[in-house]
Amino acid sequence: MTNFFDNQNLLDTLWKWKKHLIVVGILAIVFSAFFSSSIFIKPKYKSTARIYPSNNIFTFSDESQSEQLLEIISSLDIKFRVIDVFDLSSVYKISKKEPQYLSNMMSEFNDNVSFKKTEYETVEIQVLDTDPKRACTMCDSIISFLDQKIRSMHRVKYQEVADIIKKDIRLVTHQSDSVLEKLNLIRKDYNILDYELQVKEVTKGMVKVLTDQKTNTTGGKEIEQWMKNLAEKGGEYESLYTSQKKLVSQIDSLKKEYNQSMSSATKKIIYGQRVQNPVPADKKSYPLRSLIVFISTFAALFAAILVILFLENKNKV
Repeated sequence: MTNFFDNQNLLDTLWKWKKHLIVVGILAIVFSAFFSSSIFIKPKYKSTARIYPSNNIFTFSDESQSEQLLEIISSLDIKFRVIDVFDLSSVYKISKKEPQYLSNMMSEFNDNVSFKKTEYETVEIQVLDTDPKRACTMCDSIISFLDQKIRSMHRVKYQEVADIIKKDIRLVTHQSDSVLEKLNLIRKDYNILDYELQVKEVTKGMVKVLTDQKTNTTGGKEIEQWMKNLAEKGGEYESLYTSQKKLVSQIDSLKKEYNQSMSSATKKIIYGQRVQNPVPADKKSYPLRSLIVFISTFAALFAAILVILFLENKNKV
């Protein structure tokens, strides 16, 4: 039996049915062009933006800064905010009363909004929408929401640090006040105001008293009492005074750290540097009618050829 599928037989068969194939092809082109028109499929416009991570993004793992940026921008927080702000449930015609509203909404959102890291370490944002202006605005808003999200994360971190430092300031201030209270008691009861200076002056005075042999005079007795005070409480005073200076210095350092943390918590920093700003598209990106027509026509002709071959083979049998 002659092989029905050899080239010559195939060409002869197709030529025999050429009019039918031409009709099928024309109908496929007409119908695919009609059903892919804006009557049935609303055209969508693409808006694209690219951002580069700035150096002030904290990395919490081994991820690169662009990967960290991509992780945050893909978070549900930002997606939900975009959905709410642009009322996408109405745009996508998905009722909030549907049992699977969230799944359907996220599926539609992910079909129209995408994020990816490029080979140059930038993060690309693409938005498809039936309204080119809305696509552009959504793209722009996502970048703003990203900055706000990272800013919020940093604010929590810096505020937490500030709260810890504030507790440390209270603790060290309490210690400082306690030491100062003890110092003031010594100053009041023992007249010790400057240990090193007083030791020098009292020593000079005592030497002079001894030289002049005036130990039993009022001045001599006063100098002798100061010597006893310094001997009894001088070491304690010096130790307390040194501790007080260190505590005051520590409080000053903590206050600087606190002010820096509070300043960082309230700063408005740009975390995604814009490499490419989104613009409203003037040409639709979806659907690709030419591709739909080509695939539909090819499929129709292929199916028609299979039917013809089946009929021809059946007749020969």
